[in-house]
Amino acid sequence: MSLPLKIALRYLKSKKAHNAVNIISIISICGVVVTTAALVCVLSVFNGFSDVIQGRLAKLDPQVAIVPSHGKTIANADSVIAAVTKLQGVDMAMPVLEDQALAVFSQYQMPVRLKGVPVNYHELNSIDSTIIDGNYTLKDDVSNFAVVGVGPATNLRLMPGSLRMLQVYAPKRVGRVNVANPIDAFMSDSLFVSAVFQVQQANYDQDLIIVPLDFARNLFEYESEATQVELKLKPQAQEKAVMHELEHMLGPNYQVKNRLMQQAESFRMVNVEKWVTFLLLAFIMIIATFNVISTLSLLIIEKDESIATFQNLGASRQQITRIFVAEGWFITMLGAVVGIFIGLVLCLGQQTFGWLKLSADPTQVIVNAYPVHVVWTDILTVLLLVAAIGFVTSLVTSTIMRRRLR
Repeated sequence: MSLPLKIALRYLKSKKAHNAVNIISIISICGVVVTTAALVCVLSVFNGFSDVIQGRLAKLDPQVAIVPSHGKTIANADSVIAAVTKLQGVDMAMPVLEDQALAVFSQYQMPVRLKGVPVNYHELNSIDSTIIDGNYTLKDDVSNFAVVGVGPATNLRLMPGSLRMLQVYAPKRVGRVNVANPIDAFMSDSLFVSAVFQVQQANYDQDLIIVPLDFARNLFEYESEATQVELKLKPQAQEKAVMHELEHMLGPNYQVKNRLMQQAESFRMVNVEKWVTFLLLAFIMIIATFNVISTLSLLIIEKDESIATFQNLGASRQQITRIFVAEGWFITMLGAVVGIFIGLVLCLGQQTFGWLKLSADPTQVIVNAYPVHVVWTDILTVLLLVAAIGFVTSLVTSTIMRRRLR
């Protein structure tokens, strides 16, 4: 260790001659500690909420989805499925058809999103685990069944097992509208309700109804088309590698999306909130470092005699300046290391014991305590931020020293 660093470390550990300098030094370090710990905790909480959202979306979103780059449907869905199932990492692939429709039950009606899926659709995702009433069934030997979201079930007063059938209407895709008989412009069909599901995500619970694929194709006047092909990968498969193979095989006419890409808007909002909060806390940290500059200024004044002694012993202005620049770095980085340690302890404690509870009805929320997930890149980002602020502090300190040593 060089002489300026040794002296700076000595100044950091030794008791100052004036109590005011000691107090301000402690306040400076505590300011950096608190803001650093807050950054670690806040970023980890946002990561935890992202994990919660992704976990809920995984109930219905496929691991990988293939959608057309242009237009609404995939005309050759069966051939696409035959091609993709040959890849080693693909476990199964299924076509789905989704479009808007009008649902009518008794005197109630509402616009819904109708999603036609194969009868074994529950093997591709975890939809059967989201059922809150009834049993997941799409078809038996006689009838078709609908699995409805909690939103349509509430608005239409639907109950699984009811003998009354759910009526579904969709505009005809071909032909002309008969003004004298407007109802003739709609395709209609009916089916029973077998179950109600709840994912606790508005884009699914609000208006989604799942029906058999052949029922949807008949209603929307399609034959073998699909709006997307959904894939389930084998446990050992690498998602990125499989997606790259799919993109290379299918070409530019198709887009391959994982869960994050399928719900890009939801995750984008969480990330925006995360980094806006990061910037606000970073601004608070910058203000907190003003105490470090104050501490160094007072320390320079207190060490006037020592500075004169160093000069008499032959120390150059640059060497003396390095002492106080290093002192600023030590204060900032000590606060950063302690703050990161405290932040990690708090995050791990929250993850294990759930100290902080969400102030809401436990029966109405997905998780009872704030979720946390520590990501090492966030820790590195916080450390780099503190290092950058320490660098600026060092520049200010060197300027003060140059003026004082003139």
